[in-house]
Amino acid sequence: MSPSQFQPSSESGAKTLVDELYRKSTAAELGLGDQEFLAILDEVSAKHGSGTSFEEFTGNLRIEDLVLARACAAGKERAWEAFMLRFREKLYDIARQITREDSSGRELADSVYADLFGTKTREGARVSKLASYSGRGSLEGWLRTVLAQEYVNTYRKQRRLVSLDQESEEGVQFEAAPSAETTTPVDSRLEQATDRALRSLAAQERFLLASYFLDGRTLAEIARALSVHESTISRKIDKLTNSLRKQVLKNLVRSGMSRRQAEETLAADVRDLALDLRASLAQDSLPNAFSEKSAKAGEGT
Repeated sequence: MSPSQFQPSSESGAKTLVDELYRKSTAAELGLGDQEFLAILDEVSAKHGSGTSFEEFTGNLRIEDLVLARACAAGKERAWEAFMLRFREKLYDIARQITREDSSGRELADSVYADLFGTKTREGARVSKLASYSGRGSLEGWLRTVLAQEYVNTYRKQRRLVSLDQESEEGVQFEAAPSAETTTPVDSRLEQATDRALRSLAAQERFLLASYFLDGRTLAEIARALSVHESTISRKIDKLTNSLRKQVLKNLVRSGMSRRQAEETLAADVRDLALDLRASLAQDSLPNAFSEKSAKAGEGT
């Protein structure tokens, strides 16, 4: 095997490393050939490996999780057997933690499982959600995010049935679009740099940022949805915002700005960006359902 999308320190060294990764990933045991394995690496690197060496990029991948997910997406029977053995019960446990109710948790897990298996088709080919897993975080963490996201989507569909009168009574505000006259022009390179940085994040990272900054969910609400401690969410968000700033700054410098220009450009008000942040994050966020469930739980204590 030989890599095609990467920038290895040496071609022979890269080939040796690819062969080692292939053996480590157990791809052969799951039914994936070496060329299929290389195609997966090429696809993931094209999306997420820009500017990094072959060794650095592959060193940060959860290669066994990535191969398992992609083999499942490709319909490899042995991969599905391994996936079921490892994650079937975990999916139900995580779903119950999110919904806080057994039957609805099982419904949520079954719904997501159908998407993972690929019950829908596109142009005659089965479409599996597992094909979007990039291997940059654990497969279990990615599955937890997918379950939380599906719960959010279901909730939002139900919320669409609520009338505008009800929403008004509940205190929902309808803001007018900002006037073009009050919008301060911002260097388009900042918008592009920010968009690239946000889209490069892993699914759970985008979910956290959208939940906290776009929808105003509390740390406690997000922590309950993902079944982790509140302090864990706080640390992750702090780390994310710091690393995002560094990445945006790096992107600006790559676009041709000097370090000083990039720093000054970063001082722009985020509200002046002509950028759809939710589209960049490509995630919906946590709904009011979590706070409502929390309130009900509090009333019962």
